[in-house]
Order: sequence, then C-alpha cells, then structure tokens
Amino acid sequence: MSHIVQIQEFHDKNGHLTDFAGFNLPLWFKGIIPESLAVRNSVGIFDVSQMGRAVIRGHDSLRLLERITTNDVASLSNGMGQYSLICNHEGGIKDDVLVFKLRPEEYLLVYNAGNRSKDYEWVTAEARGLDMEIQDMSDQVAMFAVQGPIAVALLKKLSESDIGGIPRFGSVKTRIAGAKVLLTRTGYTGEDGFEIFVWDSPLNDSHKAQTLWNQLLEVGKQFAIEPCGLGARDVLRLEAGFCLYGTDMDESTNPFEAKLGFVVKLQKEFIGKGKLQEIKARGPAKVRVGLITEKRVIPRHGFNIERDGHEIGSVTSGTLSPTLNTGIALGYVGRENAKVDGKVAVQVRGRSEEARLAKPPFYDPTKYGYSRIPS
Repeated sequence: MSHIVQIQEFHDKNGHLTDFAGFNLPLWFKGIIPESLAVRNSVGIFDVSQMGRAVIRGHDSLRLLERITTNDVASLSNGMGQYSLICNHEGGIKDDVLVFKLRPEEYLLVYNAGNRSKDYEWVTAEARGLDMEIQDMSDQVAMFAVQGPIAVALLKKLSESDIGGIPRFGSVKTRIAGAKVLLTRTGYTGEDGFEIFVWDSPLNDSHKAQTLWNQLLEVGKQFAIEPCGLGARDVLRLEAGFCLYGTDMDESTNPFEAKLGFVVKLQKEFIGKGKLQEIKARGPAKVRVGLITEKRVIPRHGFNIERDGHEIGSVTSGTLSPTLNTGIALGYVGRENAKVDGKVAVQVRGRSEEARLAKPPFYDPTKYGYSRIPS
C-alpha cells in the first residue's frame, strides 16, 4: 500500500484512514458533516496528493492534447485551464481530467488517482513519434485543495501574489508560506477555492509540503478551517452534482449519457469523435439525473429507480446532504423518463421511497457554491 508521506504523520495522528486507490488516506478527521459544512460556510483543506499529474511539453504537445481530450485545448491562453474528458475509440469515458496551459508548448494534465497508470500509459502510447516529452510528476509534487467562500481571504495572508483576481480555471505561479507553488482556481466541491501544486516536493522529502500544510492550518484557525477527508469530498462533489469516476461514469459511459457534452467539441479531431457524433445524432438511450428524496433516507449505489412500479434506472451514488438535510443521489434513467421534477421512487432495502428528479447542483446556487450572491 502506498502512502502520501508528506503529511502522513498528520493523517495517522488525526484522521480515520481508509485505503483509496492504493493510498492510505483520511476518510474523515472531525467528522464528515462538520467538514462538509466548513467548506460550504467557511473553508476546508484537503490533501489530494493521490491525484495523477503529468507535465507535457514540446512542439507537438498541443497536437497530442487535442487528440486525446475532448475539449478545445487550442483555445487556452497562458495560465488558463479547462475541464475535459479522455475517451476511448468507442466514445467511452476513460477519465475526466484538468488541462492547464502553463506557457507556450507546456501543459499540465491532472487525472484521477485510480487511473494513474491507465492514463499515463494511454497518453504515452499516443505520444509515440511526436516531438514532445511527458514527465510524470505524480510522486514529485504534493497537491492540496483549499475550498470554501473564505479560501481567498486565507490564501491572501500567505501568498506573495495578489490572488483575488485569478479567474475560475486560471492559475498563477507564486509562493505560499515560502513554498514555490502553482495555484489554480479549481476544485471539486462546487465552492470557490484553489488547488495548490507544491513543486519540488517528492514523496521521499516531506518537509516542504508538511510546512505548508501546517501553515495553512495555523493561519486558517481565524477562519475556522477544518482539515477534510475523502468522506466530505464525496458529499460535497455530490451536492454540486459532479461525477465520481468509476462510480457515476466509466468506459461503458459516454459523455452525452453523463451530461458532460458541454466539454465535447465536435469541431475538432479527437479519439472517439466518430462514435460520439453518432450518439449525439440519435440521442443517448439513458441519461444521468439527480434525485432528492422526500424523506431523510439515503439512496445508495445500485438501488433501483422506479416510476409507476416499473424500473426505469438505477442509482450510481447517493448520500445524506448536510446542506439540504435529506437524501440526494445521481443515477441513470431512460431518456424518456428524465424529465426534471418528475416524481419517482427509489427502492431502499425493500421499501419504496418517494423522490423527485432534480437538476444539480442540489443546493441553492445563490446561497452556496462559487457563483453565490455575496451577502
């Protein structure tokens, strides 16, 4: 089992650990509910060093990324990034990724922990014969996520740069608490916030990452910061309606089924384009939907979704939302049954529980999330 040794001592001492994609990671510290509410209302910090990270540079770097991802990499200006997908030749989703243009002919690709080997092998195979290089940085760069409405105020106290003006999906190279970092205005909680890539912080030298982690927690005390684990991360991404790879989508799922067609740019050439054009033309047979239960019950992966006593789909992930104080879920139903606000039922341990289809995010976006209206 691998360890994220930069701050493993902190996790061992304060967290309740679990194995995730071969990493020994905290499931929670204080608790999933208080950690989730801290991110929604103030600020939380996650260690996400398990993510895959590769730097792609050289004359053909753009050519490669245009071919292997579905979004329009050519549209990126220096310092900007985008959410995207890697698809197989049948249009199935191999992974969801972030692509950042660091400077001309140099990009950062960020992918999921469980797909580190699979993605790296796919990318390197597609790069054969091209004038470029791929550097796997996954074990050389620590990665933290500072998320919540107070994230900017916290990082302003530690950053050498004026970070308030960084746009969503923008990035800047700076120093935070003396550490050289790439700071990106991204995250997977639905809230405003940043992901911090700590350069020159290999797994066998934990001092730099440990110092930065401690500084963020110390300065964050005035903002009621909470260290957060995988449990809160899962709850928060689900409240925002974000997919979890391997649970809500995989290589048997295409982007139009997963409601991710907005990152599929069919005007360019990429792997899987032909199949995706066919799917878009005829329409997907099933589509991803959100569900909110009428009572405080939790739909779980695999539970049937029914209408008028007939099965119309199944739940892929669900939880009890601390923000809404009721059950929420993502799942797939036949396209003809995907009308938002439609009444459905979920089979919960033999009981039929009332629910309704709802378009994520599940929370009120004027009160929560990165587009909230300031009070």
